[in-house]
Amino acid sequence: MAVSRRDREEILGSRLSGKVAIVTGGNRGIGRAIAERLAEEDATVVIGDLRDDHCAGPGAERLTFVSLDVTNEGSIRAFVDEVLERFGRIDILVNNAGLVLHKSIDDQTAEDWDRLMAVNLRGPFLMAKYVVPEMRRIGLGSIVNIGSVEGYMVNPWHTAYAATKAGVHGLTLGLAVDLGPDGIRCNTVCPGWIDTDLNRAYVEMHPDRRLIERELGQLHPVGRIGAPKEIANAVLWLASEESSFVSGEMISVDGARTKKIPLPSILDEEYRAKLAESRA
Repeated sequence: MAVSRRDREEILGSRLSGKVAIVTGGNRGIGRAIAERLAEEDATVVIGDLRDDHCAGPGAERLTFVSLDVTNEGSIRAFVDEVLERFGRIDILVNNAGLVLHKSIDDQTAEDWDRLMAVNLRGPFLMAKYVVPEMRRIGLGSIVNIGSVEGYMVNPWHTAYAATKAGVHGLTLGLAVDLGPDGIRCNTVCPGWIDTDLNRAYVEMHPDRRLIERELGQLHPVGRIGAPKEIANAVLWLASEESSFVSGEMISVDGARTKKIPLPSILDEEYRAKLAESRA
């Protein structure tokens, strides 16, 4: 039996009804969670990615795949043209595509550096460059960049990655200031440790998986790591009119990890012991 639009809105929500959203790197992990969450709120969601082999499963019928290489300006231009031809407008841009490089500065090559810059920083710049004119024509738009807590603090051997994410934060500030008069907002969501396939595979490589999982949870004052949908919920809020006076912000979704001052392990253990005792 066919479901009416009204019934569908009641089932799925309609905060983004009539909006067209782009999510780069949206085929897996955090990007896929974002794409599905925006679609749940009745947005038309276009996933821009190099591969479409993950555009399947629950909710896939509400997602459209269009090939995109964010390192290639011609690919970006063709992608935006196709989205406009098929859907007539672009209201939301989520710059999610990204790479991580785990190497010391001695082992990094210029090619490594340039590759991360091309995907993590040049890509969001070029996506905004080609999407903004359409948002300006509409007189309204929201750009949400996926940054990282590593724009503020850095894991060992992540020099290049942290540099790109700090650059994304600067890009966000500049776009927010320059595009505000056009009705276009720009913000960044900065995830903490999120339970993605990539991070899970990293944990499973360790011989004592339970120890790693416990210590990862203890890094976050809320006592656990995050889920992709929790990042997606933050993106949804920034993409919607519920955040209409929010622009130029870097919003950490990290369970307060970046807000806790590190302590020597023995003092940290005493703190957790007293906390557990107070709850008993």
